[in-house]
Amino acid sequence: MEYSSMRVERDGALARLIFTQPERGNPIDGDFCSQFCDVANELSHDTSIRAVLVTAQGKAFSYGGDVSQFLGTLDTLPLMIKRWTSDLHAGIARMMRMDPPVVVALHGMCAGGMAGVVAGADIIVAEPDTKFHAAYAGIAYCNDAGSSITLTQRMGMARAKRYIMMNETLDAKTALEAGLIDEIVAADQLAAHAEKIARKLAAGPTRAYGEIRRLFASAMDQPLDTQMELEAQALARASGTADAREGIIAFSEKRKPVFKGE
Repeated sequence: MEYSSMRVERDGALARLIFTQPERGNPIDGDFCSQFCDVANELSHDTSIRAVLVTAQGKAFSYGGDVSQFLGTLDTLPLMIKRWTSDLHAGIARMMRMDPPVVVALHGMCAGGMAGVVAGADIIVAEPDTKFHAAYAGIAYCNDAGSSITLTQRMGMARAKRYIMMNETLDAKTALEAGLIDEIVAADQLAAHAEKIARKLAAGPTRAYGEIRRLFASAMDQPLDTQMELEAQALARASGTADAREGIIAFSEKRKPVFKGE
C-alpha cells in the first residue's frame, strides 16, 4: 500500500517504516493516525517480516500533534480527537503486540504524542542532539498515544508524570539517564548502528520475541499469579516452535543457532 505520511520498505526480513513529511515536521494528524493503524496491521500480518526499523525524514523526527489543524476545529475538536486516537491507539497496540521487534533511530525533536509512540519500541538509539518535548500541558492538554504506559515502562511513573506535568524538554543525555532511550550514537553513525541492531533482531527467534514483547506489555497491569500463568503459557508456546528446537540442538552441539522465525 502507498501512504502520504509514511512509507514501508522491505529488505528481506527487515521492514523500514519511514515518516515522510519532513517539510511539516512529520506531524501526527488524521492521515498519520489512520495510516499508522494500517501500517501496523500490514506489518503484523506479514510473517516474512522479523524486525522493524523506524526512521523519519527531515530535521525533526516529529513535532507531535498538528496543533495548526486544531485552530479551525475548536468547536468540534473533542470529536476529532476521538477519531484520531481511535486509529492511532489501535495501531500502537497492534505494533506493541506483534512478533517482530521494533527499533527506532531517533534524531532532532520528538514531541508530544510521538514520544509515546517511540517509547513503545524495544530499542531506541538517538543522536546527541535529540530532544524530547512533552508539549501537552503547555496547551492545557493531557497525554495520549499510550504514553502513560510506555513512558512509565521506560522511565518509571514518577519521572514520566513529572516530564508530562512540568512540560519538560529532555536532551539526549537526560533521556538516556531516565531510560527513555537506550543508546546515544554519533549522528553520522546512527543509521548504520540502528540497522545493525534491527538486522540482528531480524535474524533472531521472532516468535519468542513476540511472546517476550507481549509479556512485558502486560507486566504492569496483571496480578502476580496471573502474570506468571501468562509466562507459563507463553513459554509453552515458544518451546514448541521450530526455532526453539533449533536452539536446543545448537546448544547441545556447541554451535550458533540459525533461527528462521518459525
